[in-house]
Amino acid sequence: MSLTVSKHPIVRIALSHLRNKDTTPEVFRRELHRLSQVLAVEATSYLTTSVDTVQTPLAETDGYELSGQQALIPIMRAGSGMLSAFLGFLPNAYVWHMSMSRNEKTLEPEFHGSKVPAKIAWNIDTCFILDPMLATGGSACLAIEHLKRAGATDGLARRIIFVGILGAPEGAERLMKAHPDVPIFIGAMDDRLNEHGYIMPGLGDAGDRLFPTV
Repeated sequence: MSLTVSKHPIVRIALSHLRNKDTTPEVFRRELHRLSQVLAVEATSYLTTSVDTVQTPLAETDGYELSGQQALIPIMRAGSGMLSAFLGFLPNAYVWHMSMSRNEKTLEPEFHGSKVPAKIAWNIDTCFILDPMLATGGSACLAIEHLKRAGATDGLARRIIFVGILGAPEGAERLMKAHPDVPIFIGAMDDRLNEHGYIMPGLGDAGDRLFPTV
């Protein structure tokens, strides 16, 4: 099991802006992007590279390119706020949106649709699930189950990685127990869930703060 909580100072600063109830949607989107850039660097540490020769103005030397193909799976709505940061580092990645919402009575996710192919191509070595909030863990587990059914972890060199902004101990424990093979990268681990399944102290509903509807 692998759970990495970022210690980067930029993550702490950006997260402070995200938590502030007076932060405007414009600033919220900017700070989420900035924080996601740091997490993208940390989460892509699992990727492998191939070596080629590069000619500098003075001599030949080793050069590196990413091996394989990656896919980004933002969980709609809030996951789309992390997408551009990851595309900045993985511009050739496939993007498969996945739509879910939480049933406010049961607190369990309801699946609405996905662009994940029925059978994931053999050359895709890493699937990154992007979802700002790891609260109950239900959405993350459902997304991983969907990817595994499509073959995302078939073979020794293929993996799924979950990346989030905030986590709750309950959600992290559920995810690690259900899918111990999936590394987790988050910006911070908060205290607990409240009776409504929201992370405390948290930052509110990330989707509503990214894309205000009122």
